[in-house]
Amino acid sequence: MAIGLLLNGLEVLSGRPIPLVVLLSIISLILWSSIFSTSSKKKYSLPNLVPGLPIIGNTHQLPGEDFCLHVEQLAKSYGGKMFTLKIGNKFWVFLNNIRDVNELLEKRAAKSSSRIDFPMAQGLMSNHKRMLLMPYGDLWRRERKVVHSILNVNQQNLFQTFQDVESKALLYNYLQDQACWWKAHGSFSASVIMSVIFGRRAAIGDENMEAALKCSEQFEHYLEPGRAVVDVLPFLMKIPWLKNLQPWRWYGDALYRQTIGVYRKEMDDLRERMRLGTQKPCFMSELLDSKQHAQFSEEELLFIGGTMIEAGTGSTRLSLHQCVAAAVACPDWPVRVRAQLDQVCGANAERLPDFKDAINLPLVKAAVKESFRWKPTVAETGVPHTMSEDDSYMGFTIPSGSVIVYNHWTIANSSSEYEQPDRFWPERFLNDDLDKPTKGHLGFGTGRRVCVGYNVGAGNMFIALARLLYCFEFEPVPGAPIDLSSPRLIRGTIEKAGFEVKIKVRSEAHRQLIERECRDAALQL
Repeated sequence: MAIGLLLNGLEVLSGRPIPLVVLLSIISLILWSSIFSTSSKKKYSLPNLVPGLPIIGNTHQLPGEDFCLHVEQLAKSYGGKMFTLKIGNKFWVFLNNIRDVNELLEKRAAKSSSRIDFPMAQGLMSNHKRMLLMPYGDLWRRERKVVHSILNVNQQNLFQTFQDVESKALLYNYLQDQACWWKAHGSFSASVIMSVIFGRRAAIGDENMEAALKCSEQFEHYLEPGRAVVDVLPFLMKIPWLKNLQPWRWYGDALYRQTIGVYRKEMDDLRERMRLGTQKPCFMSELLDSKQHAQFSEEELLFIGGTMIEAGTGSTRLSLHQCVAAAVACPDWPVRVRAQLDQVCGANAERLPDFKDAINLPLVKAAVKESFRWKPTVAETGVPHTMSEDDSYMGFTIPSGSVIVYNHWTIANSSSEYEQPDRFWPERFLNDDLDKPTKGHLGFGTGRRVCVGYNVGAGNMFIALARLLYCFEFEPVPGAPIDLSSPRLIRGTIEKAGFEVKIKVRSEAHRQLIERECRDAALQL
């Protein structure tokens, strides 16, 4: 029965009958996979294996959307303990509390720092070149070393120059069209990272940047398990016959061509500016001029630059969306933050907050950390890790090749981990770890795969949030409450905001401050 359902699904996807030789190959491979996984279950003691069907395990139970809500309910049913899903031929172990995350992904990082091979997202869509999903190995280490050279804390002054200018443009864009606040978030986050990586700014509506964001949005869609038939049945990628009848290849190959085309345009434009001598110093121009670039292929160079743009743009943009939603849903915290901002910068719009004010703005810094915890819309079920060795923990034996997932949405919304988790409450982070961006939440990942650009992300959020809260107020739209039940509803899309909000300037003095201090930054875009 299960085999029949899967084969019918494959035929629907292709729109054509499946040739007999392909059918026989699929059936034999499925049966082999079933025998192998059955022997694995007998050999290993996995944490709370959720009941499923023979061969396909729990694959048929996966929802079409809001996967994080599905696994949140499973976590509750197991009392917050670890549980295991069998998806395709892989066992996925979900960690639902900080203790287990720290133990398995931090302390035992030597065994748990590799990545699952997503045939669709990493194989077809990325040709195995996106650093985010690379296995723990030589190429990943070489690329991470290069990326760390530009995104580390020692480059803070370089980033702050761009963050200052782009946050002024953000305020001016808000002032000009408050209905498009979410587009202003995208322009701010994109322009900061674009300036650093490719030496150019990105205005609202920038054609190539919007194309990059759309490619990234489609890529992220396939980071959830079971999204593509080849992720569930990875052996389908090995079928050598009739590739024109394999619909997963059509889609994956098409998105790869779109993605590499977007990256190549940025690189070609930069090389032309370098040829003319008009380029501004940036990470990629320095890399191309150095001997380091020789260790990478052209395709690897394109993905190094492109995926840094994806990561730097997406996380900041969505975190700002969360802050706006939180300002409406939990209106008490902006009042307290503004009181501190007014005390430091003046209650009558004397000047904009700056990075030098950070020491006197602990509530802003705490609000930034809370934005990385509250209702996470980035990697809400985490980016999966993979065990490279067998390991034993809490009486269970987890085999090599198992997928380990930190259940981000579940942990962030757990009252066992955070007091009043639904409340946006910056004060929870007013502690000795206030100036440690990765401590107290999972917004940047964990272990050896923690996001290398966390200092940049924290800096983006500090200056943007401080200036937005100093100059603007956020109110609910009557009859349009914000639905916080799903990250999908908060996140929205590239083309459309996920919720409505009324935004107004705090006073005429604040309006004049923006006009005076921010106009040039926006008009130079």
